[in-house]
Amino acid sequence: MPSRSSARLAALTVAAVCSAASTVALTSPAQADGLRIHDIQGTTRISPYAGQKVTDVPGIVTATRTYGSSRGFWLQDPTPDDNPATSEGVFVFTSSTPKVAVGDSVTVTGTVSEYVPGGASTGNQSLTEITKPTVTTVSTGNAVPAPVVIDKKSVPSAYTPAGDTAASGSVNGLTLQPKKYALDYYESLEGMNVQVKNARVVTATDPYAELWVTVKPHENRTNRGGSLYRSYRDQNTGRLQIQSLGSTADFPAANVGDTLAGATTGPLDYNQYGGYTLVASALGTLKSGGLQRETTKKQSQGELAVATYNVENLDPSDGTFAAHAAAIVNNLQSPDIVSLEEIQDNNGATDDGTVAADVTVNKLIDAIVAAGGPKYQWRSINPVNDQDGGEPGGNIRQVFLFNPERVSFVDRAGGDSTTAVAVTKVHGKAQLTASPGRVDPANSAWTTSRKPLAGEFVFRGKTVFVIANHLNSKGGDQGLTSQYQPVVRSSETQRHAQATLVNAFVKNILDVQKDAEVIALGDMNDFDFSGTTKILENGGALWSAIQSLPTKERYTYDYQGNEQVLDQILISKQIRSQGDFEYDSVHVNSEFHDQISDHDPQVLRFRP
Repeated sequence: MPSRSSARLAALTVAAVCSAASTVALTSPAQADGLRIHDIQGTTRISPYAGQKVTDVPGIVTATRTYGSSRGFWLQDPTPDDNPATSEGVFVFTSSTPKVAVGDSVTVTGTVSEYVPGGASTGNQSLTEITKPTVTTVSTGNAVPAPVVIDKKSVPSAYTPAGDTAASGSVNGLTLQPKKYALDYYESLEGMNVQVKNARVVTATDPYAELWVTVKPHENRTNRGGSLYRSYRDQNTGRLQIQSLGSTADFPAANVGDTLAGATTGPLDYNQYGGYTLVASALGTLKSGGLQRETTKKQSQGELAVATYNVENLDPSDGTFAAHAAAIVNNLQSPDIVSLEEIQDNNGATDDGTVAADVTVNKLIDAIVAAGGPKYQWRSINPVNDQDGGEPGGNIRQVFLFNPERVSFVDRAGGDSTTAVAVTKVHGKAQLTASPGRVDPANSAWTTSRKPLAGEFVFRGKTVFVIANHLNSKGGDQGLTSQYQPVVRSSETQRHAQATLVNAFVKNILDVQKDAEVIALGDMNDFDFSGTTKILENGGALWSAIQSLPTKERYTYDYQGNEQVLDQILISKQIRSQGDFEYDSVHVNSEFHDQISDHDPQVLRFRP
């Protein structure tokens, strides 16, 4: 998923207007007098006065932002109009610490701007602001306009209208319908004082002092208190990001299923990292939901346990080795085979040509032994320096761990970073030409992306083919609150090409041996209902075993209030047809504020 910068609570870096607003035909005079805030906000996402100077706009200061690069204050008209599509609030960007206080009645003269957080290339909606302001204080100590309560009754069930095809799918020029669409409803409150009450946390507090709640307690609720992302058309309308105008040190450390009890109140903002955000002047009190980390069942003597675990850029300098080891030994019950994703080289992000990762892997193996686990052995192939994406200099790759007391690895020479592994027929059975080997590493589908690692394992005399994957990330995709609807998922193009190659490789194995037991697993970076998964499954070559779980348990990742599938274990027909496999998404990370990775590991147990 997209990485996020720590500057953010207030780092909505204000630049020149770079949004679609700059293309809007303006019919207003160069300077407009006597306007109210609702006139400036208008009935669409773009102000009819964008780029124009407005004078003596009245309102009450409802909140101030005194830190970061987006300093300013929120202004709200205490005398609203009767049009629900027009917001009564607006952000006044001062660039320096504002000299007004909450409760001041002021008038503002300045220029109306449409600021796109992150820049126009993100596809984000714009935020209407008044910039370069001259502020006149009329009186002080006034009552702040009562907050609009956002709840399950006020937020529509439909998420967004389709964009205007004549405007490249943008919703910017469409008249807001706040009673019909959730995004229109939130936009109609942009800059206004709003409130949520007793809201359940659906994404845990992150390192940037923000969390997500839902105002719809029953909307796609998971068994552990999150909101499940079930399809591209079911975006969970009740989700709302929460930040604070107070000290980050005082921000609650919340897990999924906790509650912000009482009222959380503040202006409704829009930012690059999640869209509509309640920036709280007053936070509710954190009430614990008591969420505990899960532990999977131990495999029986005759079961092979195969797991996938993204350890999030693990390198020798990290302080998470003991915690990862404890998760593998205790929560995953020491699987026989573990596919690790995001193992970095021996000096992490230092970009000096180092590609070996033996220090990283052996440090983890030693930590597993110290935690009471087996002495795993490992196999991998070093990538070509700086060719596999991820953090620059980190050279992330997939690594097989395996317990030699339970399973053996078939070593067959010939695999390296640039040589493609193939499938041959030996005594009527499929065999890899190299083990470990990389799947078609020179193919353009893997440009700046991780190449799949294939290997042969033997468990109780039975061969099992395992292909470890880490497909192209979703970086660059438009967010769900984008101005373009439906959103563009540009990263799918490369991921679909990659899935096609993995599917073809599995078919090569099955063409030689139709009853071969094949597992393709890893961080697929896509949903169980996605086109990527359908391509991986094409022709019955594979089946995503997470689909064996009850719907409410199908998630491995939690992003912006949506619990979703990114990590998968896909199995061939021979494994599926036996019908005695068990699948578990072991929730130890994604729902917790003190996570050691943003991914939950997955475990498959079956009898080869």
